[in-house]
Amino acid sequence: MHFGGDYYPEQWPEEVWPQDVSLMREAGVDLVRVGVFAWSRIQPQEGEFDFGWLDRVLDLLHEAGIGVVLATATASPPQWLTHRYPDVLPRTADGTILYPGSRQHYATTAPDYRRLAAALVTQIAQRNAQHPAVQLWNVNNEYACHVHYDYSDNAAAAFRVWLQKRYADVAALNEAWGTTFWSQIYSSFEEVLPPRTAPYSHNPSALLDFRRFSSDAALELFTAERDIIRAAGARHRVTTNFMGAFKPLDYWRWAAEVDVVSDDSYPDPRDPESFRASAFTQDLMRSLKPGQPWILMEQASDAVNWRANNAAKAPGQLAALSWQAVARGAEAVMFFQWRQSRAGSEKFHSAMLPHGGTGTRTWREVVALGRSLAGQPPRTPAPGRVAIVLDWENWWALDQPDHPVTFDYLQQIRTWYDALHRLGIRVDLIPAAADPQAYALVLAPALYLLDAPSAANLNAFVAGGGILVTTAFTDVVDEHDRFRDGGFGTQLRAVLGARVLGFTGIDPVDGRHVQTEAAGAGFTPQTFQEELEVETATVLARFDDGTPALLENRLGQGVSLHLATFTDAAGASSIVATALDLAGVVPAFADLPDGVEAIDGPDGTTLINHSGTAVVVPGRSHPLPPFAVVEPT
Repeated sequence: MHFGGDYYPEQWPEEVWPQDVSLMREAGVDLVRVGVFAWSRIQPQEGEFDFGWLDRVLDLLHEAGIGVVLATATASPPQWLTHRYPDVLPRTADGTILYPGSRQHYATTAPDYRRLAAALVTQIAQRNAQHPAVQLWNVNNEYACHVHYDYSDNAAAAFRVWLQKRYADVAALNEAWGTTFWSQIYSSFEEVLPPRTAPYSHNPSALLDFRRFSSDAALELFTAERDIIRAAGARHRVTTNFMGAFKPLDYWRWAAEVDVVSDDSYPDPRDPESFRASAFTQDLMRSLKPGQPWILMEQASDAVNWRANNAAKAPGQLAALSWQAVARGAEAVMFFQWRQSRAGSEKFHSAMLPHGGTGTRTWREVVALGRSLAGQPPRTPAPGRVAIVLDWENWWALDQPDHPVTFDYLQQIRTWYDALHRLGIRVDLIPAAADPQAYALVLAPALYLLDAPSAANLNAFVAGGGILVTTAFTDVVDEHDRFRDGGFGTQLRAVLGARVLGFTGIDPVDGRHVQTEAAGAGFTPQTFQEELEVETATVLARFDDGTPALLENRLGQGVSLHLATFTDAAGASSIVATALDLAGVVPAFADLPDGVEAIDGPDGTTLINHSGTAVVVPGRSHPLPPFAVVEPT
């Protein structure tokens, strides 16, 4: 296990550095990330580089036995760059220029940014590829965090090139986008623009492709810097820090390009359920590169500065959330940042070494955590038996206007994840294109966009003995966001055992209800109601108007459960219980108290009490204290 955080020595006088290193050793720090926002310090002017200060920092850390995650410093262009090359600045959909004065003020497709960033990374990599302090390379920082999409002329030109590679000729583009609608037919790629501010709704197929392009354009920046680092002879792994389930970037594609997945995680310490959100994020990071450890690159030691009201972490909460990551396969637990900044917009963001110094509770908890992690081996949990489909292209297609209803795709995923998490069942996340045969149970909520190969995988999964759970608004459009001939649900019709005829939106004020055919309790439907024509399926539950709400259908050796609506936590828990029984998956804990998490790992189950009170866990002789962590014995 590694332990540490972001270190910004450029923010402090050089005489402070030895004190930092001494305190790092006291806290058990053995890894720090350096250089994330140091471009202007490393390169004060075009063609001029100052590495003396960085050399001294790396040497000082190495002498103290502290490794370095060396960043490429390209996340925040210096003032001289944007002043001399204003074309690098991104633009919003309405043409507003995003000026310097903050960070991430660059267009991913701007040739001048790419050229100057490459020159910087070349210098950093060639100088430090063999430095003994360097243990890992970090490219840029939180890609697209603030500028999700760029609509500049540079983006327009690059988008056209991307489209030409994808479609080859404009006739194929017109067919894929359905441009006969609203007289949108293109006669050449040069006529295509990004989806800038328009009078009304944009072409949904064009929007989908622009989101694909934008993710790919940012990924090109990463791979270009990564390849420069490797060409310089660097032997250590290369990463960039992800941000959980971050909609603008398809992390399935990104994960294939990074050597190790790393993530920034900031659950709200005030929210008693936020530990489930961080668990979901950690399971996603673990799933992006199955069987490999990942890195918790950033978390807060105490309060952050960017919420409307920033709560401090409760005593013990820092350790509980850190051990949560360890139990889910993290090989490093790190923080933003080491020493709290004294200037800038993040000066109120907590740090391992707060402004209050070593007499603070935060410092004591940091030191205690460092000591508890020292010598711990990383754990790499084996794949679970249950998976949930989380697909970015489906997310992008759903996140558009002009649908029957508006809903949050990620929240739908989380509803089902949380139902499993409450039972202590480890959940893998998979993309729609993945082969699910290794799992006993797969849940695919709201899989609206479903291409033919992915549909074939799901059909084969059920026929081969798998248990599949689907919800309303699944298998609706193809990869271009177009309906198929035959209507909705055409590819999964045999799996569902029913034909989907249409949709209607439902609202809480409608007072709708679903009642099971058996004597069991019903649940509240949400958002959608599908009209189904049942063919081979058995109806397990009905809406209060008598129409089918939950179907069970046997196909080959397997079974599908299809919910013709969305549901609340109670409904999800009920359906999950049925699905787990069909799949032969037995929960480790059927009655975990609220606030307690059970994490199944290679050496047994880790229990964490994320609540602020002592909790009795069935089967244990003593209550779990607040924020207690019980490791497998």
